[in-house]
Amino acid sequence: MVGSGYLGGTIAAHLRERGDHAVVCSRRRPTAASAAGLPWHPLDVRDPEACRAAVREHSPDALVAVHGPSDITWCEANPEAARAAHTGGARHLADAADGRPVLLISTDNVFDGSRPSSGESAPTSPANAYGAAKLAAERTLLDTGAALALRVSLVHGWDPDGLRPNFATTCARTLRAGQVLRVPDDHWNTPVHVDDVAAWTAALLAAGRTGVLHLGGPDRLSRYEWALRIAAALGADADLVRPAKRADGPYACRPENACLHSERADSLPELAGLEPEGVDESARRLSEALGKTHRAVEDR
Repeated sequence: MVGSGYLGGTIAAHLRERGDHAVVCSRRRPTAASAAGLPWHPLDVRDPEACRAAVREHSPDALVAVHGPSDITWCEANPEAARAAHTGGARHLADAADGRPVLLISTDNVFDGSRPSSGESAPTSPANAYGAAKLAAERTLLDTGAALALRVSLVHGWDPDGLRPNFATTCARTLRAGQVLRVPDDHWNTPVHVDDVAAWTAALLAAGRTGVLHLGGPDRLSRYEWALRIAAALGADADLVRPAKRADGPYACRPENACLHSERADSLPELAGLEPEGVDESARRLSEALGKTHRAVEDR
């Protein structure tokens, strides 16, 4: 597992629960609770020899790449650094893998957002520096013939320990604190729960799939509508959620339609029964997790 953040840690923990041996490799020691107790190997994917050494030491059957900075706004301001991490890192991992299967977690930002939703056959046109770096990483790995690029829509879930908590966690915390939450009403997503990404990753690795596959959630909605659904699950005041425009804030470099659907998934038997969770069920789970955290703090 290359990458130890919220998503990488959750995938690694899911693989461990299945009985697989997962080693987390990253520049920093994992902070995500999901990665707690997992073996950790320090690795900077920008260093080709370090990548080769990690593969030699652990001799993995396959690699899962969740590497590089995922802060899209930061990548837009630092395109060369984003390219070095995502694209350069993919090149080094491809060389180190030496024919082993690699599953790359990629993004909806490889599309420009001009369509309401994009399937695997849609032509790519990156919306920003992050999308461009990820698309180049995809092509580098796919050229090996042993890789799968799993493009995921906006990943979310309860992430209390993250350095940069995801949108759902941020919404829940802000609303629970009784603070105003300003979110775009013109930025559309198909949010996918982190547990669904982990389940699909494990199933696709076991099946040895290659090529490109999309994973988006069943709901297509604006961030504003999504925040209102979270407020309802929390029993928070809906008036705290205020609409904003994508172009006026940090979402300006995101595509208008950051939405994915799959033209392949229904034909893959290993994905049977792994239908992605909707945002209302996810919001209910988020409310429960937030409540447990508050009760634990009060009991100290």
